[in-house]
Amino acid sequence: MATIRQMPEALANKIAAGEVVERPSSVVKELVENSIDAGSSWIKVELEEAGLAKIKIMDDGKGMEAKDGEQAFLRHATSKIFDENDLFRVRTLGFRGEALASIAAVSRLTLKTSTGDEAGTYLYLEGGAVKKQEKSDARRGTEITVEELFFNTPARLKYMKTIHTELGHITDVLNRMALSHPDIRFECWHNEKQLFQTSGRGDLLQVIAHIYGMNTARKMISIEKETLDFHIKGYIAKPEITRASRNYISTIINGRYIRNHAINKAVLQGYHTLLPIGKYPLVVLEIDMDPVLVDVNVHPAKLEVRFSKEKELFDAVKEAMTDAFREQTLIPELDQGPKRVKEKDTSIQGSFSFEEQPPAEHKSTQSDQKTVTQHPMIKEQPSSPAWLQEERAIEDEIIHRQSERPVTQEEKEPFTEKPDVSSAEPVSRVPVLYPIGQLHGTYILAQNENGLYIVDQHAAQERIKYEFFRDKLAEPNKEVQELLMPMTFDVTKGEAILINDHLEELEQVGLFLESFGEQTYIVRSHPQWFPKGEEQGVIQDMIDQVLEEQQVDILKLREEAAILMSCKRSIKANHYLNEQDMTRLLEDLRASTDPFTCPHGRPIIVHFSEYDMEKMFKRVM
Repeated sequence: MATIRQMPEALANKIAAGEVVERPSSVVKELVENSIDAGSSWIKVELEEAGLAKIKIMDDGKGMEAKDGEQAFLRHATSKIFDENDLFRVRTLGFRGEALASIAAVSRLTLKTSTGDEAGTYLYLEGGAVKKQEKSDARRGTEITVEELFFNTPARLKYMKTIHTELGHITDVLNRMALSHPDIRFECWHNEKQLFQTSGRGDLLQVIAHIYGMNTARKMISIEKETLDFHIKGYIAKPEITRASRNYISTIINGRYIRNHAINKAVLQGYHTLLPIGKYPLVVLEIDMDPVLVDVNVHPAKLEVRFSKEKELFDAVKEAMTDAFREQTLIPELDQGPKRVKEKDTSIQGSFSFEEQPPAEHKSTQSDQKTVTQHPMIKEQPSSPAWLQEERAIEDEIIHRQSERPVTQEEKEPFTEKPDVSSAEPVSRVPVLYPIGQLHGTYILAQNENGLYIVDQHAAQERIKYEFFRDKLAEPNKEVQELLMPMTFDVTKGEAILINDHLEELEQVGLFLESFGEQTYIVRSHPQWFPKGEEQGVIQDMIDQVLEEQQVDILKLREEAAILMSCKRSIKANHYLNEQDMTRLLEDLRASTDPFTCPHGRPIIVHFSEYDMEKMFKRVM
């Protein structure tokens, strides 16, 4: 008797559900993607018990006809892919035809859908089997309700986390959807309480403010870069805004949120030496490209993609960020909440509501009336909670800011000296500072017409020395110190094999290792500017990089050596300086290329404006 048999369709769907439907957030993601693909301008998500009890998704998209509604729950049924060539030009979020069949296989699912031209379709399924089918109302759009998720796969339920954790995963998914589609109005409700909503006005900065807060939105920097293959735009946070993980780097490719190691690496290199160790930035990147250049069919949940021009994209992202930072003065200011605003600018009594901003087709056509018809899918609601009123005020403030006259270069960078046309000297990104004293032998206190500046003297000199050593390492063979007594370094036989493979690269950074037996190397000279007394440690660090990474990254090797030497040769805390020393340090800092952070990403300067001081001393309220 044959032992190989084809699995029943129901069992195959349950197995597929294990790939597509890991938890309630997976269901939300798949269904919301379908709503987006249907051309929706409004999507509402209702949850009970973090989606384990109920997930309800409503939209105003194009809906489905009766026959399509039935076919949608068949495995690998899709309206987007018809031959293998279509896989190389995918522009929709969904295309594999697995989602609805997999979700229905592990839940009790209800579908109501209509194109708006005729009576709609109602379907009820249990465990993937259709139990009831009839006509429904003709409201344009689709409504899918998923109840008792994993009711027939109890083993899956035991792996679910707390309601708080599962709800966090869902809101994270919806945040990404809102960031990738700012032109869609999103709502999310949990146990009849509204969690968040966006306006759908197409303004990405508004969405960032809704998700991450107004204070963060104020400190976002707009970036944009276009190459032959890519159009990159979005927002990157100033280095003072950091997070504890990479999860706040959001990459959107052709409207699809994805995860990609190379892009994350490019982002982190764009923040090079601007972030503290162990801290990560908040970034939202929108990248448009020809679909032929990206393969989205490499992951069941479509989160990971493959690029055919990854190196070019890497360089473009990094350059877009470094170009944007180069135009900024990145001195953190004391954050005491919103600054003073003229009274006429704070009239937000008419802060937006959905009734005031419906889709065009729902607006009143009577020119002599200001009444606006309520969106047909939105029920009468009680007055908004305080947090929602605050978010609406946030949106109005951003709209107000964006509608103001263009900001001049002088207003954008008030601390940057303007170039003298008669001089060829580079423009400093730090204002002229006049030292007025020192605090605890650690911080230099300085002033100018814009207020008080506190400078970390160790971090400042680290930056100065780092740039000096970095430039020296680029030309390692010009100044060499011959040693009276060679240094010796012992390694294992296996390590010796690795080192021998990379001797040429080590010479490019000024390190000449000479074999002295099977497991010993000697060094007879080194660059003259190696830190005095630290020469052996620097050389050992270079050798260790080869052993740990089994390769030599010349740029990284130079970088790590420059950071190490700048740290060890800089003045430390509790080191008192006279006025001449402080003045010289501040002048050298102004001459630096990136004078805002030390090589480890810690801030060098903090600014207290005159208003900040007045606020602290209650001179203004």
